Amino acid sequence: MIPHHVSQLKRGLRKLREEGFRHIFELRTPEEVDAITEIHRDPLYNNKKQETGPLDIIGDIHGCYDELVELLTEMGYTYDGETWAHPQGRKAVFAGDLVDRGPNTPEVLKLVMGMVAAGNAYCVPGNHDIKLKRWLDGKNVQPTHGLQESIDQLNLKTPEFREQVRKFLEGLISHYVFDEGKLVVAHAGLKENMQGRGSGAVREFCLYGETTGEIDEFGLPVRHNWAEEYKGKAMVVYGHTPVPRAQWLNNTIDIDTGCVFGGSLTALRYPERGIVSVKAARVYCEPARPLGYVKDAAENLSLQQQNDDVLDIADVTGKQIVETALANNVTIREENAVAALEVMSRFAINPKWLIYLPPTMSPSKTSVMEDYLEFPAEAFEYYKTAGVNRVVCQEKHMGSRAVVIVGRNEEAIGKAFGIKGEGIGTIYTRTGRAFFNDKATEQALLARVNDALIAWGFYERFNTDWVCLDTELMPWSAKAQALLQTQYAAVGAAATHALADVTAALAQLAQRDANGEALLAEYRERENEAKQFVSAYQQYCWPVNGLDGIKLAPFHIMASESKLWTSENHEWHMEEIKKICAADPQILMATPYRIVDLDNAEDVQQATAWWMNLTGKGGEGMVVKPYNFIERDGKGTIQPAIKIRGREYLRIIYGPEYTAPENLIRLKSRGLNAKRGMAMREFALGIEGLQRFTNKEPLRRVHQCVFGILAMESEAVDPRL
Repeated sequence: MIPHHVSQLKRGLRKLREEGFRHIFELRTPEEVDAITEIHRDPLYNNKKQETGPLDIIGDIHGCYDELVELLTEMGYTYDGETWAHPQGRKAVFAGDLVDRGPNTPEVLKLVMGMVAAGNAYCVPGNHDIKLKRWLDGKNVQPTHGLQESIDQLNLKTPEFREQVRKFLEGLISHYVFDEGKLVVAHAGLKENMQGRGSGAVREFCLYGETTGEIDEFGLPVRHNWAEEYKGKAMVVYGHTPVPRAQWLNNTIDIDTGCVFGGSLTALRYPERGIVSVKAARVYCEPARPLGYVKDAAENLSLQQQNDDVLDIADVTGKQIVETALANNVTIREENAVAALEVMSRFAINPKWLIYLPPTMSPSKTSVMEDYLEFPAEAFEYYKTAGVNRVVCQEKHMGSRAVVIVGRNEEAIGKAFGIKGEGIGTIYTRTGRAFFNDKATEQALLARVNDALIAWGFYERFNTDWVCLDTELMPWSAKAQALLQTQYAAVGAAATHALADVTAALAQLAQRDANGEALLAEYRERENEAKQFVSAYQQYCWPVNGLDGIKLAPFHIMASESKLWTSENHEWHMEEIKKICAADPQILMATPYRIVDLDNAEDVQQATAWWMNLTGKGGEGMVVKPYNFIERDGKGTIQPAIKIRGREYLRIIYGPEYTAPENLIRLKSRGLNAKRGMAMREFALGIEGLQRFTNKEPLRRVHQCVFGILAMESEAVDPRL
C-alpha cells in the first residue's frame, strides 16, 4: 500500500504546475522536514477580502479608449497627468478583454497599467488578453477575432512598451474575491465552488466559462449559462458574453454591453449596485452574432423574471435558516415550513406578487392597573427602557391588514414583477390570500389609489412606477363577514337572548326569596357584559356595496423601485401618506397620530388621555412605535410596534366576561415572550424580503422570507395576543 501511495505522489507532483500552482515546495529528506521551524500561510493572490470598496467594475473595453475615458470621467475619476484616480478613494476593477477589435488598444493598456501600478485599480484577464500575451511570448497564434488589430497597433510602439504589456498580462490573477467574500469579479464569471480557489480549471473557467459543445446558427460555440443555476452568496460580476444591457440574474450580472460592437461601455458601482454606461461612438467591429440576439426570448421579461417563472419546492421545504440584517439568523422548523407550503399552494395569489408579508404585532406588557389588561404606560415604559425617548402613537383601525401593490399602469407592473394580464396591482391579506374575491372590486379600488398617487405626483417625486403600501382596510366586516356571522354574532345573539330569559326568571325568584338577589345581580352583570360584547363588534361593521363604504388607511410606504423606505421615520410616513389621502378622502383615510416625548410628563399624559378618548368611543386603541422605523438597543433590534387595545375591544378577543375580576386576574398572568419573539422575527423577515426584492435578487430568496413568516404563523402562540 505504501509503495503505491509513493508512486501516486511522484506522478502527481509532475502535474501540479499544470493545475495552476505557481509555488511548489518539495521536501525529500527527513532533515529537510526537521529544519522547518514555522509554516507561514500566504493568502491566495485572488484573496482581496480586506478590500471593501467602494469599487467600480468596468466591462469589456476591447480597445475603446475614448469611451473608457468618458466612462471614468462620468464616474468622477480625474487624470493628474500620470494616472487616473477618484477623489473619494474609489477604485476601478477591470473585468478583462482590454484588447482586440477596437481602435486604440495600446492607450487602453497604458491607462489600465498606470491605474493598477498606482494602486487605483485591479484587473483580471480576459481570453483576448491571454491570447495577446501568448503572441507577445512569441507563440504561434492565429491573429483572428480582432487580435490582428492589436498586433498592428502594438507594432507601432517601442519594444520596451510591449515588454511592459507582456509582464503586466502575465501577472494578472484569474479572479478576485472582495469585501469579505461578498463580491467576486471574473471575466467569464465563476461558480460558487470555484470562488477563492487557485487551479488550472478555475483559471480556465474564469477566462472562457462553459460551453455545451454545440455550435449555433452563427457558427459560434453555445455557452452554458452557469448563472441560471447560481445560488451562491457572493455577488458575481463578469463580462465575456456581450449583452444589450446589464441585467441581474441570481445575484450575478454580465456588464459586457458590447462597446466595440456599437453598444455601450458599462460599469457597476459597488456596493451601491448602480449602473453607469456610455454609448459607443460608433461600430468598430461587426459582431458575428447580432448584439442582443436571444433565441426564443420571453417578451418584455427580464432575465431574472424568466428564471423565476418556475419555482423550486426545495427552496422552501425542510428546515430553513434565513439570514437577516435585523435579527441575524432566523430558523424555520421543517413542520412549520410544510404548513406554509400548504397555505401558499392552495390559497395564495400568484406568488410573483408576494414580496412582503406584514409581521404580527405584540401587545404591551400586562397593565398593573386593576381594571385594565392593557394600558399605554407599559408601552411607554418599554421604549424608554430601551433608550428610545420619542415615539409615535397611531390610532389603531379596526379593519383587516392588507398589503397594497399598485403600479402606474400594467406595463409598469409587468416590468417590476414579470406579471401580465392581472391588472395594475393586487391587494392581499397578511397570509398571502386575495383580499377580494371579486377581481373587479379589487381593480376598481386600485384605480382609485392609483389616481390619488398620480394626482399628488407620487411617481415623479419618488422616481418609481410602482409602490407597496402596508394598510388597514375597513370595515372589518368587509373581510371577516363569515367570522362575524358564525362566531361573534352567534355568541352575541345566544348570550343576549338566553340571559334575558334567565334574568327575568331570577327576578321572579328574588321576589319570593331574598337569597336570589345575589344570583340576579350576577346574571344581570353577565347580561350587561353580553350587550357590551355585541356593541363592541358592531362598531366595526357597516354595509358595503362595491366600493361604497370601503375605507383604506395606509400607514407605511414600504417599497418602490429599487428603494426600501424603512430608512425614513414614522412621522415622515404619516405626512407623506396624508398628502396621498388628501387626493381622494372619500376612500383613503389618513391615520390620526401624535408624537410623544417620553421625557415630557405632559406629553405622556396627553397621549394617554387620547387613548382613553379613542377607546371610550368604541375605538380599538392605538399602536406605539419608536420614532425611527428601526431602533436598536444593546441587545439588538427592539419591537417595531406595540399595540394597546381598549378595554371594550378586548371583549371581542377574550369574551364578554373577561372583565370579571376572577378572569382579569387569570389573564394578567399571560405570557408574552413567545409573541414578542415571533413579532421580532417576522418583522426581520418582512424587511429582509423587501430588501432582497428591491435589490433585484432572485424570487426564491424573497420567498425564503415570505414562507418564513407564513411558517411562523403556524407556531403554537396564543392568537388572542
